[in-house]
Amino acid sequence: MTDRIQAVRGMNDLLPDEIDVWHQVESVLREIGWQYGYQEIRTPMLEKTALFQQSIGDQTDIVEKEMYTFADAGKESLSLRPEATASTVRACIQHGIVHNQQRRIWYMGPMFRRERPQKGRYRQFHQFGIEAFGWAGPDIDVEIIRVGERIWKNLKVKGITLQINTLGSNKSRQAYRIALQSFLKNHLGQLDDDSVRRLENNPLRILDSKRPETQAILVNAPHILEYLEPSEKNHFDGLCESLENSAIGYTINSKLVRGLDYYTGTVFEWSTDQLGAQNAVCAGGRYDSLVEQRGGKPTPAIGFAMGMERLVELVANQGNNERHQRNVIYLIDVAESANVRAGIIAEQLRDNGYRVISHCGGGKLKAQLKRADQSGAVIALIMGQDECQVDGLANVVQVKHLRAKIDQQAIPVDDLVAWCNDNIR
Repeated sequence: MTDRIQAVRGMNDLLPDEIDVWHQVESVLREIGWQYGYQEIRTPMLEKTALFQQSIGDQTDIVEKEMYTFADAGKESLSLRPEATASTVRACIQHGIVHNQQRRIWYMGPMFRRERPQKGRYRQFHQFGIEAFGWAGPDIDVEIIRVGERIWKNLKVKGITLQINTLGSNKSRQAYRIALQSFLKNHLGQLDDDSVRRLENNPLRILDSKRPETQAILVNAPHILEYLEPSEKNHFDGLCESLENSAIGYTINSKLVRGLDYYTGTVFEWSTDQLGAQNAVCAGGRYDSLVEQRGGKPTPAIGFAMGMERLVELVANQGNNERHQRNVIYLIDVAESANVRAGIIAEQLRDNGYRVISHCGGGKLKAQLKRADQSGAVIALIMGQDECQVDGLANVVQVKHLRAKIDQQAIPVDDLVAWCNDNIR
């Protein structure tokens, strides 16, 4: 007997009973992107490995440990994308769409990282993200954050908190890096192996350590806000002032860093206490040097990405997942002679925007009503031989309410669409 093949570890199927909430979330994200003037981009899932090594940083955990990388038949090193900003920047430069232009872009799709699978963290996961190219001031930072706030509002997700920080420019960050290294070297014996390894190459990543012992050491560490140039401090102060004027709550977290080397200036993260250890829902920031590093003209840029699995779980857990069943109709025909007439009526209802599930395979009325109830429909339309006759007899359909305590009623076929519009739309 052949062994059954299972899905690859950490890569999950999305089953029919789960997909409604995904569709709801995706629809809201697309609509908000449109409302703010962002346009969709779709980039390949497979890119040259060098793109991520040079953009994300070859000392990052993503590049060092987590990418799915292989040599193709031509012996070129390729990788499944672990994130989409690098791919978006590559596409924008390649096609010249940010050359001396301002652009607002959004994307949605699967990403791949070979992490240890756990709840809220998968090896194939989905992200929605937005990127804005060509604006240097804090006003676009605020807009990007407002997009996030609108997503939580429109999806009715509560309990999301915002933390912000700034990483400064390359110059100020280098000065801070030296000060941080000097401080941490005085505590070298107390650092874990990962922190010691990062100390020379990427000391800012130590700020993000999850070890309580390391965080205890960092309490007295220098803050990057103390090393900002005046223009960088003005930018960050302008962001804070605008958030306050917009009534957007936030906390400054001077230890907030991103796991990707391309970030400069503003960084931010939304998190929740409702998803266990995987509490980050959305994160982003500025990457003003990345376009130039990848061969384009100097172009300021900012964006964010959110994990859709976590967002979908939040929506489902908080009971906000409208299953789009309010206009679903289940059509029952209990007489073979009613089948053709029932099909015509089903098409008329679909022409008017209703989702109609036609019962197929026959069976007794009780069994068909059970199937109708299981479908999630709001009403069942029952058609028998008597109801379908035209000359001299009923020409009606029986309406049985499945989600409300309302008596069954007979509606003339010619009035059915109007009745549905008035009662279940």
